[in-house]
Amino acid sequence: MYSNNYILVTPAKNEEKSLPSVIDSVLNQTILPKLWVIVDDGSTDKTPEILDNFSKKYEWIKVVRLPKGLRDKYLHYAYVCRVGFETAIKYCEDNKILYDFVALLDADTILEEKYFEKLIDEFKKDPSLGIASGGIYYRKKKRLIYERTLNYPRGTGRIWSKKCFFETGGYPLDPCAHTISDVKAILRGYKIKQFKNVVAIQTRKTNSVEGLWRSYFKGGKNAYYLYKRPAIVLLNVLHNTFKPPFYTGIAYLLGYLSATIKRERRIQDPEVRDYFQNQKISDTIFEFFKSLVS
Repeated sequence: MYSNNYILVTPAKNEEKSLPSVIDSVLNQTILPKLWVIVDDGSTDKTPEILDNFSKKYEWIKVVRLPKGLRDKYLHYAYVCRVGFETAIKYCEDNKILYDFVALLDADTILEEKYFEKLIDEFKKDPSLGIASGGIYYRKKKRLIYERTLNYPRGTGRIWSKKCFFETGGYPLDPCAHTISDVKAILRGYKIKQFKNVVAIQTRKTNSVEGLWRSYFKGGKNAYYLYKRPAIVLLNVLHNTFKPPFYTGIAYLLGYLSATIKRERRIQDPEVRDYFQNQKISDTIFEFFKSLVS
């Protein structure tokens, strides 16, 4: 039987505008984390000052500061997250902190008060659930708009059962870390799911930091990297084309073609490679139409 204990990791860089609201949303959770590790990725704004203030006030908030400087841009986000998870896990081992869940929250995501309570309840209802998240929403004037995706856990606000997290090798140091984590969970018999009724609000739309065109172009390159079948890629292009802004499908396709022509590097993990090479088109079509009507 699961406890309510979870540890949380947040990567942050130059998030002075959104960070106070994000921290407040965690402080207001009906179930607080046993430990929250926030990794400051060389911020040059007031992010370090904000983190100092909160970490002094709450002993369960720990800050890790990474030095400024260039790292492998291909692995950058995954590297920052992995530092956070490794730090959190070691701190728990050293201080005998018990936990049943591991969670990730980006520094631009504000959670409803019962976010973690609701998701943990879903794990208690279904022990086969390995990874879950809420739905991502963004504000448009006074309305909350759901960011429509396939029914897989989102990157921000995702939570793993501890057992699933460690059985799948922890947080992958890979440009497609969340996808790889999902695949490894599925292959080990776990369910993965996004619960749309559990609300996480992003202060900016997913991918808006680097620009939608560039982001979806990179998504197409990632499809090549993961050995996704061309038919599956075309279905993903269609899925992106059906939601505004409609040019994202073109960006995705061009990214895939660019990586194919250049013969860019591809994932070496045979387990993940085989999963995508053997992925059934019918399953993807089902998920595609399911996302359109949900």
